Amino acid sequence: MSDRYQRIQTMEADHPLSELCRALGVSRSGYYAWRERAPSARQEANTRLLEEIQTLRQGEEACYGSPRMTEELQGRGHACSENRVARLMRDHGLRAQAPPRWVPRTTDSNHDEPIAPNRLAERAAPDGPNQVWLQDITYVPTAEGWLYLALVLDRWSRKIVGWAMADHLRSELVVSALQMAQTQRQPGRGLLVHSDRGVQYASRETRAFLETHGWQASMSRAGNPYDNAWMESAIGKLKSEVLGGTVPVDHASARQQLFAGIECWYNQRRRHSALGYKSPVAFETQFMNN
Repeated sequence: MSDRYQRIQTMEADHPLSELCRALGVSRSGYYAWRERAPSARQEANTRLLEEIQTLRQGEEACYGSPRMTEELQGRGHACSENRVARLMRDHGLRAQAPPRWVPRTTDSNHDEPIAPNRLAERAAPDGPNQVWLQDITYVPTAEGWLYLALVLDRWSRKIVGWAMADHLRSELVVSALQMAQTQRQPGRGLLVHSDRGVQYASRETRAFLETHGWQASMSRAGNPYDNAWMESAIGKLKSEVLGGTVPVDHASARQQLFAGIECWYNQRRRHSALGYKSPVAFETQFMNN
């Protein structure tokens, strides 16, 4: 019953009390009596929890539903269950922000460069870092024109280990992202690097970079984005959670947003269900410490 009274209290300023009481099946006298009583410890705890949820939803955590929100709250020292968080969010109309549908159109597979086989399909799931990297390119609309973002993702930890941005789709964009990943991670020979069949990944420049470091190329089947679903998912999250469907005013603004989104949000803080609701950095740190 107290939950109904709390809902009435939050809406009382905008709706007639008699209508609220009738809609929620309570009496006005009961509501007045409840309002006069001091809040219970449980109610006070729920109020504090709700305030924390609403604060988190002002940032990138607006994308979180109740499971990830519960993990985030527990990580901040709040004792709460997922059922409790789900009820608070539901009662106050707080839902995970659904990402807009993005349809990247950056793949030009109509070329004469050699196509690598889909070695990823034959490879067992990685059990440590720098065994399988995934690549892709996506576009970011800005008021100044398209900005293209090349990404390299570690399949095991979901961490973005390399990235590059440019106003073109030449092979150097892909190589720049790979160079960043190589500098940061220093993987050994035998690393599998998977991509789609785009000309940038099949180009002589990209192939030469992989061969120099002793890495194996792998490419998705024609017209099958599911072969690289982990990267597609990461791109969707970056666009929806970092850019939020907005259009940056220029390339410089987009670069700043994406830099912060990759390094400060996605890698450091974003909780992934596949990683036990840890961020990629926290997941890798835990692995290294065991």
